[in-house]
Amino acid sequence: MKKGFFTIMAAQFCSSLADNALFVAAVELLKSDGAPEWQRAALVPMFALFYVVLAPFVGAFADALPKGKVMFLSNSIKVLGCLLMLFGLHPLLAYAVVGLGAAAYSPAKYGILTELLPPSQLVKANGWIEGLTITSIIFGVVLGGQLMGHAISPMLLGLDLPGFDTGIDSPPEAAIAMLVSLYVLAAGFNLRIPRTDTPLQAFVGHPVLLLKDFMSCNSRLWRDKLGQISLTTTTLFWGVSGNLRYIVLAWAAVALGYDTTKASALVGVVAIGTAVGAVVASAKMRLDQATSVIPLGVAMGVLVLGMNVLDDIVVAVPFLILLGGLGGFLVVPMNALLQHRGHNLMGAGRSIAVQNFNEQACILLLGFGYSWLTGSGLTAYGAITAFGCFVAVSMCMIGLWHRRNVRVHSAEVGRLLAIARSDGHNH
Repeated sequence: MKKGFFTIMAAQFCSSLADNALFVAAVELLKSDGAPEWQRAALVPMFALFYVVLAPFVGAFADALPKGKVMFLSNSIKVLGCLLMLFGLHPLLAYAVVGLGAAAYSPAKYGILTELLPPSQLVKANGWIEGLTITSIIFGVVLGGQLMGHAISPMLLGLDLPGFDTGIDSPPEAAIAMLVSLYVLAAGFNLRIPRTDTPLQAFVGHPVLLLKDFMSCNSRLWRDKLGQISLTTTTLFWGVSGNLRYIVLAWAAVALGYDTTKASALVGVVAIGTAVGAVVASAKMRLDQATSVIPLGVAMGVLVLGMNVLDDIVVAVPFLILLGGLGGFLVVPMNALLQHRGHNLMGAGRSIAVQNFNEQACILLLGFGYSWLTGSGLTAYGAITAFGCFVAVSMCMIGLWHRRNVRVHSAEVGRLLAIARSDGHNH
């Protein structure tokens, strides 16, 4: 791996660690302010909202400037969101500002991989990035809780600037103030990310032109015979993963009698499995083999159904690790293939923006569907069954779609796979 890759990893870890710790702090801040529970639940869609709304713009923005500079500006927006939260703006609105920074950050974070590394290293790079991101999710949630705990919180509240009243007088506020320094550290790493030789693409500032350009890029990736398969798979995966935490929480309550604290630990168990699967995939898989993992998606859906018969924590832990591991092994090569095709078709930043738009829209759609099912009186077991069947059937259809492409468009698929096997950037 090139030296710049490890700088990207350091920046990503610090930024993602702060994102996840901030979520816990924001939940506690709303709780301590006496906000209704729906506002705490609304933090997740508020964070995802700008991924969908700004998708036509952030990709073009990421391709118009050096990726390291885009990541620096994005982390600066996250710092602004934290400060607004501290200075009295409603936490939901301030957290949306942090989500804006994250939406701008993502196309640059993944896009620079295709600029810095040859296709033969993309799967390995994605494995490390995904594994690191999932690790930061686990540690971030723990960090957020510890910063507001009895051991660390009094120390943070005891730190004052001479002659200046910071106005920080509660544990969640102290935690948020500390997380600002983590975002600043990430921004420092961003400044050390090397500039690549990839030419910049002009940023057309008119919203209508940007929207047309985004729609064209979205259509181009959906028409590509490998891009459409990898985009559908990653969209489904992240839509499922984004809502899996709620499924695990609901299942743990009825199957194991766990409260939220204990059940959230099981969400971490799934994340650990995903990280392991991602690292194994990065070592074992090649870019041109990515579509061979489609059957693992079917297995994921079947495993979700298996949650209905589990009632023993000793069996549940390895089961959930396996479920997460299949997901990690599935998404890494597919993610790499999608980035490779997007980079060749339209530029890295625009490609990641298209990917984020589809994946975040799927998270919102499946989340709404799951909420509707449970709100309609369906039991947790019934909702899990519906979710598992949807995943298994959808992945079967994706597999059949790819087999049809190989049969009907064999020359085109063969040409694209040949490009994936080479380290030259061709179209």
